[in-house]
Amino acid sequence: MNEDMGDARRPLIIRGGLVLDAERFLGAADVLVQDGVVVTIGEPGMAAPEDALAIDASRRLLHPGLVNAHTHGHGNLSRSMGDRWTLELLLAAAPHMSPYDSIEEKRISATIGAAEMLLKGCTACYDLFVEFPLPTEDGIAAVADAYAQAGMRAVIAPMMADMTLYEAIPGLMEALPQHLQASVAPSCLLPWQETLQQMRAILRNWRGDRATVRPAVAPTIPLHCRDEFMGACHDLAAEFDVGIHTHLAESKVQAVVGARRYGQSLTAHIEQLGLLSPRFVAAHGVWLDGEDMRRLGAHGASVAHNPASNMRLGSGVADAVGLLAAGVNLAIGTDAATCNDNLNMYQSLHFAAAASHARGPDPARWISAPQVLAAATTGSARALGFDRIGRIAPGFAADIVFLDLDAPTLMPLNAPVTQLVFGEDGTSVMDVMVGGRFVVRNRRLLTVDLPSLAARAAELRAEIDARSGASRQRFDALAPILSDFCPALARTEWHINRWCGCERG
Repeated sequence: MNEDMGDARRPLIIRGGLVLDAERFLGAADVLVQDGVVVTIGEPGMAAPEDALAIDASRRLLHPGLVNAHTHGHGNLSRSMGDRWTLELLLAAAPHMSPYDSIEEKRISATIGAAEMLLKGCTACYDLFVEFPLPTEDGIAAVADAYAQAGMRAVIAPMMADMTLYEAIPGLMEALPQHLQASVAPSCLLPWQETLQQMRAILRNWRGDRATVRPAVAPTIPLHCRDEFMGACHDLAAEFDVGIHTHLAESKVQAVVGARRYGQSLTAHIEQLGLLSPRFVAAHGVWLDGEDMRRLGAHGASVAHNPASNMRLGSGVADAVGLLAAGVNLAIGTDAATCNDNLNMYQSLHFAAAASHARGPDPARWISAPQVLAAATTGSARALGFDRIGRIAPGFAADIVFLDLDAPTLMPLNAPVTQLVFGEDGTSVMDVMVGGRFVVRNRRLLTVDLPSLAARAAELRAEIDARSGASRQRFDALAPILSDFCPALARTEWHINRWCGCERG
């Protein structure tokens, strides 16, 4: 073990830091940590066990490790490969962006994300990793091991589908020339029963330590999964007592198609299927209306709010205040590096707050900085199913971020919560502790050799590009058609608007 990381079994006394819990600013305090858990928070100079290792935090602001409620580890090797892309263009580009053949490609991609998140104050994430054409035990085990080796907590939910984008959107297949129709035929997907059988094996034979890295189930988008498949995913999650995570009403295209297919909203439909419960997480929820929100809130479900990604893809801005008012557990995520370009949770905090302000002129209808911080800590922790992370409080895991009070973004420290939400960008992160062990020390990641990782990532990306030329050419032919068809569908008159500009439909 790296000596700088420390021994989680040895007591730690963190002295003199300014402690910002998810619930309130405690000011200067000492924090006693034993067996990776916060035991006591007291006045500076409080008594500590004789063998406790003292950590000087006198010029540090301590906050709970941020929790990323929605990301995609397979997207890290495909970072920033698109510019003016809608969600549907992003989905169509997947075959050439991440056609991973080897276990190493999956492990390296996940490791890149873990490294970035830890260096930017995030200590846990919900990763909807995808393997094509179906999830495998070895592949998902490699992803789990990547997080474990980096020293980060994670929930890994392999994404699954049994319908393609071109089947899911009515009329899209018919809009393609015949030669392109043949190239995107649904024969590439396996029957859902086979996919679910493989997912069951992953859950049954999980190799990781569930205290830190655990599995979940992710039918990717309801429109891409037959009802029988969605119901079977719910049953599987209930059987193994794990979470279930899906993309819900992310784009207006999804909302319009869902209503046409089911005669009701997507949320109403999956409620009828029995999917909604406290273990259910809906990613995005941009085009949820008030009744949809009330449904989710009544079932104790969570919504993972991804404001940066939603704006990047032109999907709109979710009504975070409405979600909270409806009793929904609000969480915050970054989404993938393919549609947000980084996994910086501080950026997501900023956008969650600022985007709320762009929804209208009444400050009473804006989300507050404390609400945003709570969503990115305790709210996201609840979405992940970890009940003892997200706070600096007795009985909670010592997942603690140490910010440098000599960093410009914290000069002077006038309003800790507001400055963290609106002003922090990750450059103030000095140290990061997960379960009482330092994984970042003096701005250096202790668990990953970053230069070696960067070199190997570049080699793998070159290999992927070399073998995916045909897929890239197919996308280039499909893109103009998608760019006409899907925005036209999104201009359908609708009863709610989630865009901040002048366009309503």
